[in-house]
Amino acid sequence: MQFRDRRQAGQELAGRLRILQEKGALAHPVVLALPRGGVPVAREVAEALEAPLDVVVARKIGAPFQEELGVGAIVGDEPPVFDARTLDQLGLSESELAGTVTREREELHRRERLYRHGRPGPELRGHTAIVVDDGLATGATARAAVRWVRTQEPEQIVLAVPVASPEAAESLRAEADDVVCVQRPHGFMAVGAWYENFDQLTDDDVLAALEDG
Repeated sequence: MQFRDRRQAGQELAGRLRILQEKGALAHPVVLALPRGGVPVAREVAEALEAPLDVVVARKIGAPFQEELGVGAIVGDEPPVFDARTLDQLGLSESELAGTVTREREELHRRERLYRHGRPGPELRGHTAIVVDDGLATGATARAAVRWVRTQEPEQIVLAVPVASPEAAESLRAEADDVVCVQRPHGFMAVGAWYENFDQLTDDDVLAALEDG
């Protein structure tokens, strides 16, 4: 079943998370969106949980011949998190991707400055960090984000997405304390296939959503 758009997907995801919150499983939540696509989803979650909304800016490292094919990801100044199996299947080495990593890190820092207006990230100690994206295909970007969030020493980390490939959702269970997903369809091809409206978002869209949140 397709979601109408990211907002509706966020509302459905928020419903799942509200149940956990009412059971006392999400103490002191902070919602962390993965820009750009995760922000409108996360805004709905933050509103439903009455939680602060912020971002974790991660950048996918794409294969040289197909940028949309993620082989790894970066967050902040942390080392890249590569998918070793994918690199091996494609015959790629980490050194061959050094130039891509440098370019993506420059874009990552640009977005951090823009989205945060120079302020530091949120304090996560003693909080439940809820990392939200619009979907998981390989899970590479979410994995890098969750590992970075772990360094901030939250009480627990919940990865929450409207849709994910079963393989990605299962693999992320080794990284997050919990994975909440509305749909895990078999035959998963791409995140966008599960949305009627999956328009590319702009920086202005992200800023508007963060201000509303």
